[in-house]
Amino acid sequence: MPPSFVHRITKYDPADRDVHGHYTGAEDTVNDHGPVEAAYLAAIAAFAEASGIDRLEIREPTVTGFVHFGVEPPVDGHGLGGLFPPDLTGYHDGAEVSLPVALELVRAMLRDQGAWCRLEVGDLFTVHVGWDQYVYVGSDRPCADAVARTRELGLFPEPLTASPYAAEVDEAEVTEPADEHFWIRVHTALASQHALLLEESYVRGAARWHRITPKNLNTVRAGLGPRALLTVWPDLTPNVGAVLAALPQEEAIQFVWEAQDGTISHAIVDDTDYQKLTVHVADARAACVLPLSLAEHRPLLCAALPDSDGVLRARW
Repeated sequence: MPPSFVHRITKYDPADRDVHGHYTGAEDTVNDHGPVEAAYLAAIAAFAEASGIDRLEIREPTVTGFVHFGVEPPVDGHGLGGLFPPDLTGYHDGAEVSLPVALELVRAMLRDQGAWCRLEVGDLFTVHVGWDQYVYVGSDRPCADAVARTRELGLFPEPLTASPYAAEVDEAEVTEPADEHFWIRVHTALASQHALLLEESYVRGAARWHRITPKNLNTVRAGLGPRALLTVWPDLTPNVGAVLAALPQEEAIQFVWEAQDGTISHAIVDDTDYQKLTVHVADARAACVLPLSLAEHRPLLCAALPDSDGVLRARW
């Protein structure tokens, strides 16, 4: 159940909304990177303090992939530099962070720098950042002092019945856990195909690729990120020229290739990129094309890693 008390916090005066609730005033929808941003963070901190919260859980973390919808251009590191290492260790579904780190995550989201996540403490407290500098804070307490503090900061806290960004648990597309039964199926597939391609989505918008064999499977498995989405595909094709020759026209695809040093990379391309792609992968050892269309997305296996107690909590 979501928290009982939810407030929409914005810099937009409710007096400047039309009958449909649309803002018609002069406030810009872009972050000021200054006093207004600081006011948002102070308001969230006030609600957290009033709720007795000093640590929050990251849920459904995302980084900018091949499509970026933010108002401002993405930055290197997705706005997470200084908070997490370049490989994003610690930025995963279920990771707990301190309130100061959570506030820095909110700052990155307010600036549309590429990272997005829900920040939650079960059904006790939630922080969701939406479009155009809209923030939704939920608590199991009324937080009257925090509401007053938000007004003092020059922002407008408006009560709502629920956050529009609350997760719908029953909408999860992947409900199979990557448990022992899943790994038995992987072993069985490897017995007949000798090698497979494993796509490890450790956050939304980012993936690591592994060419798995019976010999290295346990090593790869031990290094997978918490709650990662695992998608198993047929092995890469050693005839890279044939893969390039069969690239479709007028359709974006995901091109995956293995370099001479064994590293596997991927890129989202369409026919306008094919010439550059051909040059870039000239020395590749193997490659394949994976569809982007959900209708054509037919992996061999797909499951999400459960927690150490065997429970699948990731929402993919």
